Amino acid sequence: MNSFSLSVKSLFDGDKFIANSEVVVEQGIIKDIVVRDKAVLNPLQNELIEDTLVAGFIDVQVNGGGNCLFNQSPDYASLLQIGQAHHQYGTTGWLPTLVTDSYEKMSLAADAVALAQTKELTDILGIHFEGPHLSINKKGIHKAELVREISEKEIDIFCRQDLGKVVVTLAAENVAPQAIKKLVEAGVIVCLGHSDASFEQTQLALEAGASGFTHLFNAMSPMTSRAPGVVGAALLDQDSWCGLIVDGIHVHPATAQIALKAKDNIMLVTDAMPPVGSKKVSFEFFGQTITRDGDQLTDQQGRLAGSALDMASAVRNSLRMLNCSAARALNMASLNPAKFLGLELQIGSLQIGKQANMVLLNKKCEVKSAWIDGIQVV
Repeated sequence: MNSFSLSVKSLFDGDKFIANSEVVVEQGIIKDIVVRDKAVLNPLQNELIEDTLVAGFIDVQVNGGGNCLFNQSPDYASLLQIGQAHHQYGTTGWLPTLVTDSYEKMSLAADAVALAQTKELTDILGIHFEGPHLSINKKGIHKAELVREISEKEIDIFCRQDLGKVVVTLAAENVAPQAIKKLVEAGVIVCLGHSDASFEQTQLALEAGASGFTHLFNAMSPMTSRAPGVVGAALLDQDSWCGLIVDGIHVHPATAQIALKAKDNIMLVTDAMPPVGSKKVSFEFFGQTITRDGDQLTDQQGRLAGSALDMASAVRNSLRMLNCSAARALNMASLNPAKFLGLELQIGSLQIGKQANMVLLNKKCEVKSAWIDGIQVV
């Protein structure tokens, strides 16, 4: 059902919290938000819902979930399985993320996402290619044999017009500014990450049109007194967007707080792997066993291997670890990634005329219900 009304005790519209509000949804679009001293209840409701209604969360870096890894099964069925795993944590929009892989695997992933774009459920917003044009020194668990220079056939995949939003993570020192400019002019969103670039190389990439940084602080040259590195360039540039993994493992909470003080354009990402939404504690990744210990995923060498984080937990962690306001934590999970993708006119906040992508949170910031285009998925 994508035409209904919902009366809640509190609603966050992306700007402020509003008490006693009734949201009217017609054909999957927010038709009206009525505010009264006491919300007029829908006849089908017996009482005002005591929880808080917020915009659906948007995650631009999802490698897997529901015991499924996109690299292993880059097909439409896997997209459904991964999406369903993340819906329960409030994610109503996401980018399937393919880490460094072969050209053939990239093509299959692109075809799967292109198929998803023709379907009615619109949670799959596009695709994120994390690699393969990265720095060997900062590759993390990406397979070194598959890291390579950019070529025309990969540019052709990135520039496909049937994929929705395309994000490409690359290393500024390994991809020329001219290539970055070509991608950006074709509508590709270029992020810098897994990079050992200098501050100057990073600035050249930004000048060429790069507009984001993938998992800030992780797998990038750090900021030091005499070499600001990728991190320094990211924090100094106020126009670019930075993804941040707030699990208390990838980034120390104090370091994350510094980032929040340095710039407004921060968005929460999960870098989620198959254990999210699954009881499995291990999975295979390019011939290696990745093991979960609590909230931490590591390979056999002890290196971090993505995360077991979900978006609702990322919001809770931001409130608890980073001492940021509820409004900022929620916007880092919704409005900010919508702006990064250029989709803020359609999603990212609860406003009249936008898609009814909504999440109902209890006082503990746990997901009670979720809707995508007015269709209840949780």
